[in-house]
Amino acid sequence: MRQLRIKNLKSMYQMNKSILIVMALLTSGIMMAQGDSIPDTQIEPPALEIDTTRNIKKDTVKTNFKRVKLDGISAVIGDYVILDSDVEKALIDLKSQGASTADVTKCGLLGKLMEDRLYAHQAVQDSLLVSDDEVALRTDGQIKGFLAQVGSMEKLLKFYRKEDEASLREEISKILKLQMLSEKMQRSIVEEIEITPEEVRQFFNKIPEDERPLFGAEMEISQITKQPKATKEEKQKTIDRLNKIKADVEDNDASFKVKAILYTEDDGSRSDGGFYSITKETGFVKEFKDVAFSLAEGQISEPFETMFGFHIILVEKIRGQERDIRHILLKPEISQASLDAAKAELDTIRKHVMEGRYTFAQAAQNFSDEKETKFDGGLLRNPINFDSRFELTKMDPTLYNQVRNLKDNEISSPIFEDDPRSGTKYKILKVTDRFDEHKADFAKDYMKIQQLAKTEKQYKAIKKWMDEHIEETYISVSDSSRECDFANNWVKDQ
Repeated sequence: MRQLRIKNLKSMYQMNKSILIVMALLTSGIMMAQGDSIPDTQIEPPALEIDTTRNIKKDTVKTNFKRVKLDGISAVIGDYVILDSDVEKALIDLKSQGASTADVTKCGLLGKLMEDRLYAHQAVQDSLLVSDDEVALRTDGQIKGFLAQVGSMEKLLKFYRKEDEASLREEISKILKLQMLSEKMQRSIVEEIEITPEEVRQFFNKIPEDERPLFGAEMEISQITKQPKATKEEKQKTIDRLNKIKADVEDNDASFKVKAILYTEDDGSRSDGGFYSITKETGFVKEFKDVAFSLAEGQISEPFETMFGFHIILVEKIRGQERDIRHILLKPEISQASLDAAKAELDTIRKHVMEGRYTFAQAAQNFSDEKETKFDGGLLRNPINFDSRFELTKMDPTLYNQVRNLKDNEISSPIFEDDPRSGTKYKILKVTDRFDEHKADFAKDYMKIQQLAKTEKQYKAIKKWMDEHIEETYISVSDSSRECDFANNWVKDQ
């Protein structure tokens, strides 16, 4: 039992460090409506045999049976019904995402679906509701993601076997609302949980030395970036283009949506005519939101600049704290001379560091254009857990390839990068520290051990919550599933 617990802790460490880390047992995809990939022969609910010759003389016609498939009920959790086909679709969806299903069973999937429904059911009971606007916003984002993959709404409707966009949105909204309720309930269970240093120490000391987690090889990486600047002339050309588009819409009734499809350089919204539905909490840069929330309905902004380039915004509709907007992004052209100058400056910085005129960290603080890293000596942060260490087996492949051949104290040559978020830039990289694969050490790996201890504490809180609410919630499990060896006590004693 102890070995199983430690193995689970090791697995938890490797997951994304989020508040829901303890719930990542099995994850059925958001789009369980992927009927295109579910052949009828793969769904096997109980079959009903009907004698189609019941009223015909048996001696003149050979008895014939027609098999009709019925979609049975696997379980009922509070107000939610889980159909046999829901379980089958979840399994098919996992396979379609490329997930390994070797150890996934129908019983395991059914248990995960029941957990999700119990969270959602209790969220409603506790008034942890999600608004229609929140669901609509997430649905819009989901559909945009799908459109980016398949290319057009027509292909998307065909793929999901829907007659129109409205029916597709309705189905996605139902699935996302359940998911959002479940997430909200889970967060409410663990959000107040904290872990003290003493609890971390006790947790670590309880793990036998030969069973302590093994942490993979890691490295710390620092960088210095130079971002080529557009000339004043190129910036003015971009502003003039946006003003011309704005005038065409305002004076000649041209379609802002069509203009966005034709001209915007925002790949994420081009196919939808530059459309976003945003609130003040939406993850857009401050300058963008400041302009969006300063406009009246139907108004188009003057051209303004952000880190991404120059924009104009049209506010289509205001709904309370939410706004439907369209925008057009244009990026000033960066001349080859500016690119060459940025590269040459990094070459000089690299040469001076190698000569010992100043350290890499000092150079980052004084010369790097990246505000997020320069004041920390250029040190990169792992986007998964915000730690300074990157585990080699989990690094972004592009970054790994850029540093994997660097030796100690070696600095890379300038590397060109065209980042959709931060723009065109050159950078130099240095591996500032390396950590070999090792067993957990309390002092060296305190942050990781702290997270493991907190995860275990969260898991216990989730387990306690689950046991209590299974007991007090109406739950019914079909006869065919009552023999499943569930992790939770779904099959109550009758």
